[in-house]
Amino acid sequence: MSGVAERYARHVDPAFVKLLGVLGYGRVFTRASGVHVWDDQGRQYLDLLAGFGSANIGHNHPRLVARLHALLDEQPLNLCHTGPSPYAARLAEALAEAAGGGLEMSLFCTSGAEAVEAAIKAARAATGRSRVVFCDGAYHGLSLGALSVSASKRMRRPFEPLLPGCDAVPFADEEALERALAPRDAALFLVEPVQIEGGLRFAPPAFLQKARALCTKYGTLLALDEVQTGIGRTGSLFAFQQAQMAPDLLVLGKSLGGSIAPAAVTMTTRTVQKAAYGPTRRFDLHGSTFAGNAFAAAAALETLRIVHDERLAERSRDNGAAMLAGLRERLAGHPLVADVRGQGLLIAIDLRARLPSPLPSMTARIAGQWLALALLERGVILQPASQAWSVLRIEPPLTIDPIEIARAVEIIGKVFDEHRSAAPLLGRSGRRIVEQVIAKGRFR
Repeated sequence: MSGVAERYARHVDPAFVKLLGVLGYGRVFTRASGVHVWDDQGRQYLDLLAGFGSANIGHNHPRLVARLHALLDEQPLNLCHTGPSPYAARLAEALAEAAGGGLEMSLFCTSGAEAVEAAIKAARAATGRSRVVFCDGAYHGLSLGALSVSASKRMRRPFEPLLPGCDAVPFADEEALERALAPRDAALFLVEPVQIEGGLRFAPPAFLQKARALCTKYGTLLALDEVQTGIGRTGSLFAFQQAQMAPDLLVLGKSLGGSIAPAAVTMTTRTVQKAAYGPTRRFDLHGSTFAGNAFAAAAALETLRIVHDERLAERSRDNGAAMLAGLRERLAGHPLVADVRGQGLLIAIDLRARLPSPLPSMTARIAGQWLALALLERGVILQPASQAWSVLRIEPPLTIDPIEIARAVEIIGKVFDEHRSAAPLLGRSGRRIVEQVIAKGRFR
């Protein structure tokens, strides 16, 4: 076990390190630039995961690094609590201009989960209602309130009882949503335009438009969680723009801080902000020590400028379409592949639910993870969806170029060529488990 892994296991999360060893991820990553990362052995990898969509502008973008160096030289007041922060003010103005649709107000946070909770709070305060409607298959984070509107029973169970009054409806089911909203007691309908962790399930634009109309009809606020789909990922700056509708609340995080600064925000309309926090007796009911700090605000503002100047949303649209077409052609007819779908640089390779094997349920669970390991060993980083291991997710930095896309498609194709049945997957996983039993679970 490396010194880093040993210290991490001893003082942070021993089970995580052990699992990495069992699955074959026994390496420590130490450096990143653009679309590549390196481990402590000097091996280079093409990153098709981008920190789960956090590094949309690439790792350590030189413009962002230079801006943050200059910011520190300015000796800013990083935590400004007794007056308005010029950095937060400039960022909020830029966000309002970018989002349009009346989303003029920013409730700053430091993480996507915190921003989800800010949306719940704002909706309850603005409407005077308490119930929240979310979707089966949803993932909104791991804090207590965010877990209350997430679907994973495994993640929810140890912390129950969770926030009361949170009810799930089937994803993209218009009739079920109307039944849930009809009693007129729901403060909020919270939905992801793409359920990434739930298996890269794309909400049809017609559903989002209908959800907008239903929320308006029944007096419920509509919140879109674009923590992963925002900032250019799906081929437009925000996914909702392609559906030609607008939410009452927009949740952003991850890539907003350029993968360097923890930055998140819940954007909303002036009407909702006024109803929730307008009176002076309520002005301080949202906030935290680090929310809107100068470092995060400057990082987010420069990230938005980079996305605009380098046309990264448009590049995501065009390069994503090329990558999707390339993968569909390369994997056409593969016995393990049920579907290849995507939008922008967010692509899913959906493995068949039942693979031909003596143990079909077991192989369905492990296939995605072991294919991801095979790709890692060929120098490509990607992962299955966290709540659907049979779906491989591809979400590289939006700075990836056509040459790197072609290389990625070819490597993925070769790995799939070597695994045209479940037998290699079972053999590979079996050998790895035996090796780890012998090694007593050590990180390798």
